[in-house]
Amino acid sequence: MPETSARLLRLLSLLQARRDWTSAELATRLGVTTRTIRNDIGRLRGLGYPVDARPGVAGGYRLGTGGALPPLLLDDEEAVAVAVGLRTAASGSIAGIEETSVRALAKLQHVLPSRLRHRVSAFQSYALPMPSRGPRVDPDVLTVIAGACRDHERLRFDYRAHSGAASRRSVEPYRLVNDRRRWYLVAWDTSRDAWRTFRVDRIEPKMPTGPRFTPRALPTDPEIVAQVARGVAEATWRYRARVIVHAPAAHVRDRLPIPVEVESLGENRCAFEPGSDHPGMLALYLGMLDADFTIVDAPELVDALRTLTRRYQRAIDASHKSPG
Repeated sequence: MPETSARLLRLLSLLQARRDWTSAELATRLGVTTRTIRNDIGRLRGLGYPVDARPGVAGGYRLGTGGALPPLLLDDEEAVAVAVGLRTAASGSIAGIEETSVRALAKLQHVLPSRLRHRVSAFQSYALPMPSRGPRVDPDVLTVIAGACRDHERLRFDYRAHSGAASRRSVEPYRLVNDRRRWYLVAWDTSRDAWRTFRVDRIEPKMPTGPRFTPRALPTDPEIVAQVARGVAEATWRYRARVIVHAPAAHVRDRLPIPVEVESLGENRCAFEPGSDHPGMLALYLGMLDADFTIVDAPELVDALRTLTRRYQRAIDASHKSPG
């Protein structure tokens, strides 16, 4: 918190703690000059807090009617941002948080100065969020995982994969990632000796957590996000293929619709492993690479390319025969 905001917070707390203060007393308590106190009182009034001044030698300040509020130093943009977050959370992906978010938003409106209260009320009245249709996450599970990440404690849990297969995992948890109403855990899987991404709604933690572990060199935040994006994209693929492309790796990355790891095999040669539920869709995407390529160990994809080639050839032949 910036120094000025922290001092305003302390000043507001003092005004709430006792009815009357002289300017000199406040200056002494905060370690500033009386001029700074006058300026800070002006800032509190500008934020909508009613601070009354008593004139004269023994004059000072007191918090006026309606001022016995918890310290809340938000500017207009910050207040609206908090309201947006609470309103969105009310229809979010964390189970049981809806009512809590609505209560918090009501409390926020109660303590805000009137000008901000009107802006937040307008947003709450006319913004209509779509209800979440994705899986719901138990907030206690999120709390346990976040605590294990913070404290560097191993996490044991039962996990249900997309296929329905169940397994017991022991991991070193590092990051929680939220993507399109789903929560993911990025962790080092000790039994597989590799980084893995897990859907939090499929995790059933086993308590207690522990023991503590020494953190590994963590990928950068962009690398973690890219890893989760790849895992999300690949999680339900039924077909996979290895493709050798006769073009630079950068050329292929620029033409792929989702982040996929591309291995450079030289200046004008690279490889990657795309996937899809349908070989025909893979064949279409490969045609968009605008480069020659070779398929490795994927007969379904080769058949799809052959079918697509014949269809295109028939279209070409028919177009040549049709009248201009």
